[in-house]
Amino acid sequence: MSSSASARPSGFAGKAAIAGIGATEFSKDSGRSEWQLACESVLLALEDAQIGVEEVDGFALFTMETNPEIAVARALGIPELKFFSRIPHGGGGACAPVQQAAMAVATGVADVVVVYRAFNERSGHRFGAGPPPFAYVQNTDQEYRNWINPYGLMTPAQQEAFLARRYMHEYGATSEDFGRISVLSRKHAANNPKAWFHGRPITLEDHQNSRLIADPLRLLDCCQESDGGQALVIVSAERARDLPHPPAIIQGAAQGVGPQQISMSSYYRDDIDKMPEVELVAKQLWSQSGIGPDEIDAAILYDAFTPMVLLQLEEYGFCGRGEAPAFIRDGNLELDGRLPINTHGGQLGEGYIHGVNGIAEGVRLIRGTSVNQPTKNLDHVLVTGGSPVPHSAIVLGTDR
Repeated sequence: MSSSASARPSGFAGKAAIAGIGATEFSKDSGRSEWQLACESVLLALEDAQIGVEEVDGFALFTMETNPEIAVARALGIPELKFFSRIPHGGGGACAPVQQAAMAVATGVADVVVVYRAFNERSGHRFGAGPPPFAYVQNTDQEYRNWINPYGLMTPAQQEAFLARRYMHEYGATSEDFGRISVLSRKHAANNPKAWFHGRPITLEDHQNSRLIADPLRLLDCCQESDGGQALVIVSAERARDLPHPPAIIQGAAQGVGPQQISMSSYYRDDIDKMPEVELVAKQLWSQSGIGPDEIDAAILYDAFTPMVLLQLEEYGFCGRGEAPAFIRDGNLELDGRLPINTHGGQLGEGYIHGVNGIAEGVRLIRGTSVNQPTKNLDHVLVTGGSPVPHSAIVLGTDR
C-alpha cells in the first residue's frame, strides 16, 4: 500500500453528527411505493431529531436509489436544497453518503443533510434473481459482466462464493465458521422487535442443514431481501448537542478503491481473498479519528454474506490474516466479548436496507438504546459498507 494511503487528519472529523434516525417496518411486501417508503423514513428521522422539514437543505444518496431528492423534497414540502450528491457501488457505498453529508455540514455548504435508502427489494426486483435491469445498459461500468456471466456468476452470492471458497482453501476455514456469524446475528434479531426474524433464533445445525445457494454459501449465509426505508439526519456536532438525543459524532468517514478493482469480482488480483480497498478505508479511519482497532468497542459489519464478516475482521486489524474463525469461536463477537457486532441482527436478521439500517444501529449503540446494548461503555463504534466492492465505512463516537 502506498504511503499516500496514510492520509492527513480529516478536516471534517468530529465536526458533524447523526442526530436523527427513522425507519419504516422491514417486510417482504410493503404494499406501497418506494417513494412513499422514502418519505416516511425521512419524516421519522426528522421527528426523532426534532428538526422541521423546512430546515432540510441537503441530501446524500445512493446512485441506485430510485427516489430522487427532488421527488422527496417536493412531496415533503422542502423549499430549498443547497446540497445533493450520489454515491455509486451499491452496498459498498453504504457509509459514503454519511461522509458526503459530514463534509457538507462541516464546511458550511449545508446545515441539515438527510441520507435515506428506500426500496421494495423483495416484492420488487430481487438482487438474488440475477443481474438488475441497469446491468443491461451498455456502459463501461457494466462491461465486466461479460467476463463472469458466461461462467454462471450472475448474482452477488455466486460472485462472492468464489472468495469464500478460496478463503476456506487458504486458511482451513469451514462452513461452520461462517455459520457462527449467522447464528449470532439471528440471536440478536430474535430480541429485536423491529427485526424480520424477531423471536426466531437458529442453531448451527439449522445453518448446516440449510440448502446450498452457491457453494460454499448456504441459504443462512445470505442476507435477506427486504422492503423498507431508513433515513439519517446529519447536522453539526454543535447543533446536535442541543437536540433531544446524545449525538453520534462522526469521528471518521472514508471510501476506498483498491488495485484491479472490479465490482464484487476482482478476480485478477494475486490474492482474491484479500480486500485492499477495505485496508485503505481502515487506514483513513484510524488517521481521521486518532484511534485504532483496539479502541473500537463494537462494530456493525456489513453482512450481505457471512464470509465477508470474517474478511473484514482481518482487514480492519481486529485479528490476523486467517485468524477470524478462531477469533469468533473464542466468543469475541458476543455482547460481553471484545467486539460485539451486529447487535440489531444485521442484514441477516433485521433487514437488508443496503446497510443504512446498520448505521442507525451504530447510532443506537452510541446513544445506549440498542435492544442488545452491551454492558460495557461504548466510546467508538465502527460501521462498514459492503465488500469486496469499492468500500466505505464510518467511525461513530460519543460526545465526550
